[in-house]
Amino acid sequence: MEKQKKLNINLQEYAMFLALIAIFVIFYFLTGGKNASPFNINNLVMQNSYVVILATGMLLCVLTGNIDLGVGSVVALTGAVSAILVVQKDVPYPIAFLVALLIGLISGMFVGFFVAYIGIPPFVVTLATMLMGRGLTYTLLQAKTVGPLPDNYVKYAAGFVPSIKVPFGDGQIDLVCIGVALVATIFLIIVEMRNIKTRKKYNFAMIPLWQTAVRIVLIAGIVWFFFYKLSRLNGIPIVLIIMAIIVVIYNFICSKTVAGRQIYALGGNAKAARLSGINTKRVFFWVYTNMGLLSAVAGIVLSARNAAATPKAGESFEMDAIASCYIGGAAAAGGVGTIIGALVGAFTMGILNNGMSLMGLSTDIQKVVKGLVLLGAVTFDVLSKNRKK
Repeated sequence: MEKQKKLNINLQEYAMFLALIAIFVIFYFLTGGKNASPFNINNLVMQNSYVVILATGMLLCVLTGNIDLGVGSVVALTGAVSAILVVQKDVPYPIAFLVALLIGLISGMFVGFFVAYIGIPPFVVTLATMLMGRGLTYTLLQAKTVGPLPDNYVKYAAGFVPSIKVPFGDGQIDLVCIGVALVATIFLIIVEMRNIKTRKKYNFAMIPLWQTAVRIVLIAGIVWFFFYKLSRLNGIPIVLIIMAIIVVIYNFICSKTVAGRQIYALGGNAKAARLSGINTKRVFFWVYTNMGLLSAVAGIVLSARNAAATPKAGESFEMDAIASCYIGGAAAAGGVGTIIGALVGAFTMGILNNGMSLMGLSTDIQKVVKGLVLLGAVTFDVLSKNRKK
């Protein structure tokens, strides 16, 4: 009976990846294969880098049963400050980055203080920071675009890792991309083998071998397709490395540390978490402080990608980040969700945006479709919980 329950849980995890693949395949036929071109895959990474970064931080907020509405404004504010320092004040870009990160950190601490220690609902506090951040951005930029930014600044979002090109077919292929895909596949297999060994050692319920094989093939297939396409163009974008580092660090925090377990406990049952000795105020404080810091990282990445800072930068980013978490399997009530799920959700949103743009659909229709997908994901989560009850 336990094994059957485990089987259902794993099938639900696969559903995220299967949905991602299905959406991509649908748009492949609708766009005549344009969405699978190396150029478009590269754009997919560039365009969704900031969404992935924000979704990673937003997941921690969602796990507590709340959200942060101010991240888009913090993205705009930090990007504006960084650009102004570099373009107008001739400040070296590393120092401008540090100042932007400090502003993001202070913004997060501001939210965390009012949420954790004053007891104001996160919705109200982050709504206030959304308005304040946007107003400060317009004031600093004087409703004008600041740019262009220097090449050393821009390369952090538009640059590429040095590549090793060799002739292949009717063009060239980057061996660095192929090497990364190979290493990722070997690492995936080793992790799965260690999981099997650990389960046998402690006599845990075993996941059926076919499920493990399907998971390896599924994930490895996505990895090889992705890196092969990148290898046919300019290689690995630097921003992809930034995203990977952030995802790995926060996946470790959520799954392997006490701090991560405390977030899940708080989202699952706040009262029980307090009674068990967890300092819930401190958890709230560091979660929102962290969100401010990651918003600043996204702000720097966005300004670098655009090679300028604009007053309207970051608009609706909070909605994309929140939607990514819910589409990736996070529970609206908190306590359930993973970093990998948020990553899959972010790219699902990205593929939807990208595919509809390639089809020439208006932004109005795109918003309708994204809203339906978000509603469907949350509805699926609620119905699944009701069936288990």
